[in-house]
Amino acid sequence: MRFGGGAALGLTSRHVLTPSVLGGVLLVLVGGGCALTSRSAPPAPAQEAAPELPADFAEDPAAGAHQAQEWWRAFADPALDQVVASVLDSNFSVAEAVARVEQARTRARLADAAILPTVGASLTAETFDLPTNAAIGAQLEDLGLDFPLPDRLGFPTYTLGADFAYEADFWGRVRHTALAAGSELLASEFDLRVARIGILAETISAYFEIGHLRQQRAIAQEQVELLEERERLIESRYERGLAVSLELHGVRQALSSARAGVPQVENQLAETESRLAVLLGGYREDVAAILPDSLSAEAPAEPVPAGIPADLLSQRPDVQAAGHRLEAAGHTVEARRAALMPQLSLSGSIGLRSTDAGGLFDVKQWFTNLAGNLLRPVFDGGRLASGVALAEARFDELAAAYGRTIVTAVNEVEAALATLRNERRRRESLAARHEEAQASVDVQSRRYESGISGYSDVLDAGARLLDAESALAGSERNLALARLAIHRALGGAWTLPDEMASAPARAPDARAKGPADR
Repeated sequence: MRFGGGAALGLTSRHVLTPSVLGGVLLVLVGGGCALTSRSAPPAPAQEAAPELPADFAEDPAAGAHQAQEWWRAFADPALDQVVASVLDSNFSVAEAVARVEQARTRARLADAAILPTVGASLTAETFDLPTNAAIGAQLEDLGLDFPLPDRLGFPTYTLGADFAYEADFWGRVRHTALAAGSELLASEFDLRVARIGILAETISAYFEIGHLRQQRAIAQEQVELLEERERLIESRYERGLAVSLELHGVRQALSSARAGVPQVENQLAETESRLAVLLGGYREDVAAILPDSLSAEAPAEPVPAGIPADLLSQRPDVQAAGHRLEAAGHTVEARRAALMPQLSLSGSIGLRSTDAGGLFDVKQWFTNLAGNLLRPVFDGGRLASGVALAEARFDELAAAYGRTIVTAVNEVEAALATLRNERRRRESLAARHEEAQASVDVQSRRYESGISGYSDVLDAGARLLDAESALAGSERNLALARLAIHRALGGAWTLPDEMASAPARAPDARAKGPADR
């Protein structure tokens, strides 16, 4: 008996089992272990830990289906497609996430390997040389037998065999450990999809921001030119006594402010280009080489069929990752509980043994060796029980994290839908303002050409038009970002019911698809 490690019972049989009997014993033990293991209770599914979901989104009850592949193509911008392709090919964060998936896949293979017996081949050569009076000769003398023996005994032994070791997983410890590793692998694959969506969202946001800042820079330069022209006009009127100095100082202050705004916009543009360069895994000159001179930040006008909140359980990769981690924690709990039960391990060997190297391959020289070890924990200071308690606490933590992830996902969709709706209303108002400002410029230009009003009225109307253009450009950028937030919140794109009906049926299989498919 081992006190402190457990109670062990060793059973050994030598030179009795034939190879066929040995194989049959192994088959029975392996099959029996699998049969008992299959009756182990599965861990609580992640759906049981999910909070109750609303029936519909408050902002958009329209029906739709999730489509994750190449969702950024909804913006219908070839230049954007090229930027996204470059980021997916060279982004370092995506490469890190891919490496983490490979690590998880290797850990899963290691855990799976523990389910199977380990088998090894061996070829040994041993030589014994000892005095007879210290070995068999002394024993014969003690028995009163007198045989003539040489002073020393020496002989070689050659062995060619196969060794095996196997743990009969009656209680499912090894199997649940392997299942936990498999669930962690799935979680890491969904983490990769989360990373991809996040990187792509940052890329598209930077792309839209660069287009917006380029527009703002052009508008700021036009404002400077307009104020310079107005300054010249006021100076001429001031020199002729038709304008007061206060008016001249006012336009000069406005001109200085407009000039100061140009480098501010250029600083923001350089910062955004550098951010996009990091996403591309390169430098600013790489951004300049890949971006066209003209960028647009236009959001598609079609409605957003968000579907129902329950779809997020399968659509959002962060929800899927949290669910699989919760499942892995459940398997870990079962594995820790199984560690409290007795463990039966088997080991043995089969092969050929001879004292003559030439007779090593004689089938009559076969031998077998089978050993069984039954270990029951008796006292370990509470280590195993504490391991169970730790695994259960980890399961409770991940169950709460899973519920928080679901609630966060639903509310992110609600907020994104509300933002998109409100930004569309704001853009409509700003577009109407821009039309009015353009109409005012046209009227003032005709009045000036007719001699009814002065050129200063034309410049004032032009300044108001530039302000309206700047506000409208900002709203278009915000609208595109709001649409981007919808894609990110839903985990991709969507299809309308008529498209769903015409599309071929295809069952999603998270285990079969790799992270590159998303």
